[in-house]
Amino acid sequence: MNVESIMSKRLATVGFDDLLTTVKEIFDEASFHHLLVVEDGKLRGVVSDRDLLRAMSPFIGSNVENARDLATLNKRVHQIMSRQPLTLPPEATIADAIALFLANNVSCIPIVTPAFEPVGIVSWRDILRAVGERDGANADLS
Repeated sequence: MNVESIMSKRLATVGFDDLLTTVKEIFDEASFHHLLVVEDGKLRGVVSDRDLLRAMSPFIGSNVENARDLATLNKRVHQIMSRQPLTLPPEATIADAIALFLANNVSCIPIVTPAFEPVGIVSWRDILRAVGERDGANADLS
């Protein structure tokens, strides 16, 4: 089985100079955990919800929030993104993806064409879901 068969084709992208305010809005409104940073149609990096949490003030949205806290959302995507992310082509196997997850501290793998254009994304959850479905883990276990 290849990663193309389990990847999410619903991609959320941002650009280098987008504000963290935009990133926060996307994460708040959608069920995404990773945004692909795309410039000129090519993958340049990844921003995770954890990257955003590390970059913004923990007081945002609280009753002690102040202007300095809100200013942390004025940073740009390029300041917090992971550059040169590990990628796989659509024809890579699920075993290839598992090997990347195990060898590296990443939570997603962008799937790209030879021209580095993003076509999908695979998370460790996608891997677990595929293995579970293959092994009948969704069957009644009682």
